[in-house]
Amino acid sequence: MRRAGLLTSCCSRGIASSIGSSSSAVSTPLRSAILAQIRYKTTSSPNHATAAQKEINAGTFRTGEDMARQRPSSTVPPSEQVPSNPAGTPPPLDWNTFFKLRMRRRRVQLAFSATTGLIGFATGATLLPTAMGEPLVAMIPLDPIFSLGILTLAAAGVGWLVGPSIGGQVFNLLNRRVVGQIKKKEVEFFSRIKKNRVDPTNSSAANPVPDYYGEKIQSVHGYRQWLKDQRAFNRKKSANLI
Repeated sequence: MRRAGLLTSCCSRGIASSIGSSSSAVSTPLRSAILAQIRYKTTSSPNHATAAQKEINAGTFRTGEDMARQRPSSTVPPSEQVPSNPAGTPPPLDWNTFFKLRMRRRRVQLAFSATTGLIGFATGATLLPTAMGEPLVAMIPLDPIFSLGILTLAAAGVGWLVGPSIGGQVFNLLNRRVVGQIKKKEVEFFSRIKKNRVDPTNSSAANPVPDYYGEKIQSVHGYRQWLKDQRAFNRKKSANLI
């Protein structure tokens, strides 16, 4: 660094002497500005001296405005910083939240099943005894009272089966921001269930399969308990074989 400073000072003196001995074509204000620029660079820190030496070798000079323009801007306050996640992007879905949403969806589907089942029962009980339902009643070779009862229960059953589909669509509409994450979690969850569940061919009345599809799992703790039940089933099966 000392060598760079000495080299810079020598160069500055040479340039100053050359300017002093030049013709009168160079004006005095311009000469003073160049000399002041060289003194500023030679009297600065070693890092600045190195930068000045590079500029002298390259034959270019920067004005004070250019140097101020290249200085780093002030730090942006935290309140004005752009967040890493866009405002419309929901936070990542954890497993406990996934299980809660899964349970809520099941309840919504159950509520819609009960509602559509009642609607189907009421519709069957209202329309089947009329002239509109006579062709259907005549197709069953039983007493009309039994035929009406069977068809009414069938209408209620159709309404019950249609309910989960309608409830699922309503749930997805209300939680459309996280529907994609729920589907990804479901794929991962069922892959874990398929990987860790026991073989049902070795089940018996004394050793039934513990929740083969994982429908009773409602939390992370419940999933761990499900894994313990699977291991207990395998241990009991091995003990029976021995």
